[in-house]
Amino acid sequence: MKGILIAAGAALIVSILCTPYLIKVFSRHGFGQEIRQEGPTGHQSKRGTPTMGGVAILVALWAGYLVAHGANVLSSSHGYGITVSGLLVLGLATVLGVVGFVDDFLKIRKQRNLGLNKTAKSVGLVVAAVLFGILAMRYRDRNGLTPASPNLSFARDISIISLGFVGFVIFAVVVVSAWANAVNFTDGLDGLAGGCSAMVLATYVVITFFQNGHDCTAQFRAGCFFVRDPLDIALVAAAALGACAGFLWWNAAPAKIFMGDTGSLALGGALAGLAIVTRTDLLLLVLGGLFVIITMSVVIQVGSFKLRRKRVFKMAPLQHHFELVGWAETTIVVRFWLIAGMFVALGLGVFYVGWFPK
Repeated sequence: MKGILIAAGAALIVSILCTPYLIKVFSRHGFGQEIRQEGPTGHQSKRGTPTMGGVAILVALWAGYLVAHGANVLSSSHGYGITVSGLLVLGLATVLGVVGFVDDFLKIRKQRNLGLNKTAKSVGLVVAAVLFGILAMRYRDRNGLTPASPNLSFARDISIISLGFVGFVIFAVVVVSAWANAVNFTDGLDGLAGGCSAMVLATYVVITFFQNGHDCTAQFRAGCFFVRDPLDIALVAAAALGACAGFLWWNAAPAKIFMGDTGSLALGGALAGLAIVTRTDLLLLVLGGLFVIITMSVVIQVGSFKLRRKRVFKMAPLQHHFELVGWAETTIVVRFWLIAGMFVALGLGVFYVGWFPK
């Protein structure tokens, strides 16, 4: 527990202190957000607000994780170290963050709200996901566990549904791409993506800590979990939570900085990675229910327009529809936070019920 608190606290402090520095640097160099001309008119006033704030999230994420391990090494009672599972999740979030950074930088350089084309961005996501999927199926520990499992999972492995090595890698590509885009779609209002991501990350701190306390490799008993390195994964989740919360201090309305694709893709990668290494692939659909709803609004809008030449919403993603209906931005954010919180509570309840009968 001490390591988890240190990871979250260190990441929070680094994020809070690093973000205003980035605001100054990015403002000085003119790294401001470009706004879609067809978007809500109220957003035009945000043009020029520093973007690429996801850099602070990534720096804080790594700092929180490494500081926690540094404190652990200095402790006389340390019993764990840096693990492959933790590094894989951190690496996935970082690589996706780099893809987002390139996208953000090109938007700034071209002075328009178009960075990497869809093909280039998709290639970046797929390459990162394939590498993650391949490496996550290697590096067995002394108990024979790899960071990921080839089985489909909900609150734990569904042992009767095995995807196989190739099937798992393809599945990893789908999961990583879907969640990276889901968080990216949710970003767009001050504090929305950061606040919702923080809630899901907080839940993963609870889930991984619980898995560590009921680890089958430590002591086999009814209801235990076959998860590799649950405590180290908890440190990653805690560091991501702290980084997200610290950034949210400056990103809440009125935002002084935006996370950009740098932050949204990195957070999406972190959520996907956490879901895979904790064997909760499908449970994330419940925990991140708001992300799912917002993503589906885009799918429905695009599908309806292509098939019927009609739009279901005034604008997609869904949060912009409510803006055009007349809701205030802060009203949308707070209400969406409440919805996200309810999905998180439901998902955590489902996870606990899945363990309790055992």
